[in-house]
Amino acid sequence: MKNEEQDRQQSAEKGDAATGGGGSKGYTRREMLKMSAVAGGGIALGASGLGAIMKMFQSSTPTEAQGGAAAASESSISNERLDFYGEHQAGIITPQQTYMYLVGFKVTTEDRAELIELLRDWTRFCDLSTSGASAVEASGRLLPPSDSGESVDLPAAKLSVTFGFGPSFFSQGGSDRFGAAARAPKYLSDIPRMPKDRLEESLPSADICVQICADDQQVAFHAARNLIRIGAFTASVLWMEEGFISSPPGNTPRNLFGFKDGTANSLHDSASGYDDIVWAGREEPGWMQGGSYLAYRKIRMLLEVWDRSSLKDQEDTFGRYKASGAAYGKTGEFDTVDPAQLPADSHVGLAKKSGMQIHRRAYSYTGGIDARTGNVDAGLLFLSYQRNPQEQFIPMLRIMSQMDKLNEYTSHIASGLFACPGGWKPGEYVGQRLLEG
Repeated sequence: MKNEEQDRQQSAEKGDAATGGGGSKGYTRREMLKMSAVAGGGIALGASGLGAIMKMFQSSTPTEAQGGAAAASESSISNERLDFYGEHQAGIITPQQTYMYLVGFKVTTEDRAELIELLRDWTRFCDLSTSGASAVEASGRLLPPSDSGESVDLPAAKLSVTFGFGPSFFSQGGSDRFGAAARAPKYLSDIPRMPKDRLEESLPSADICVQICADDQQVAFHAARNLIRIGAFTASVLWMEEGFISSPPGNTPRNLFGFKDGTANSLHDSASGYDDIVWAGREEPGWMQGGSYLAYRKIRMLLEVWDRSSLKDQEDTFGRYKASGAAYGKTGEFDTVDPAQLPADSHVGLAKKSGMQIHRRAYSYTGGIDARTGNVDAGLLFLSYQRNPQEQFIPMLRIMSQMDKLNEYTSHIASGLFACPGGWKPGEYVGQRLLEG
């Protein structure tokens, strides 16, 4: 087991370095603002200009070898910086950060040029913020600041911003809104409504979905808030979800039912595994190469009912032991699952029998108290990435919807499917290859 765990950790480290989801030495926002002064006023820099100034400061920045509190701070995980550019978007196979915001946008303009301008502005902001900077400009005291400012002095905190486009972005009511219908991804469609779904009208599907993750909640919220601010006259917010998750380093996190969530990801934790399970295939248009499909389900958990259930009932529901995470009949969390030893309607047993694999990246959520029932409003923001949702996610969802014992304790209230393009190249804007071919 020890060797298996070491292999998983080494694989995760290699995956970071290879995919644009890897970390590098970070800079605090105060340091980035100092760099902006060298540049002559604001931080309105291209990628090459920012990189040159960063190199200037590296020579005067303490290193671990030099010692000192500043060096220790820079080497901490909270200072880790994820590249916004790369072969793949960060935030897909990147090890999960602690906090997440999921924002659904409706594009309100029908003008393609205005949409492109918004995407350019979002790109500039994401490039800076993932580097640990705040885009402070000398705009004058009589004008609104160009950044809300709550992340100044905070580290990059492994901030990642991942973009996906929904079915309505490509065609709405038969209209090719932005000239992108001919380049629509092969497997993108609305997720069919399942018999037991309780989808809420206040949580519709979106034209654009943005997943924002960081190890500092204020850093993550700053990014979400400013993307909304920047898009104010071009894209309106349909909904914003806030998620959290936590676990000791190297451990699988637990959901609000107390069970480990994401154990099966270890089955494809390799470069070839991600190619088979996560990354879009060659049959997709060029802009989807290196991309993936994001499936989203907001699942309300009936915590009061669950908390009155026996431990045996809870473990039978999942088909795993609660403490260890091991499947029934096994001793270790990552031991091979034998469906014959699990209850026929158990969550893990049904998933295993489906033969499908997906890459889970779920977060827990809380929404206060449900005024209708007086119960805690909480649950799971289920997120998964896969190369073909029509063959992986949707067939599994159909089986789960009909037979999963977990349905006794949950209610699915929101749903969405989004095509996440491959990673961006320096100088490109988000979605450029999609819109310009």
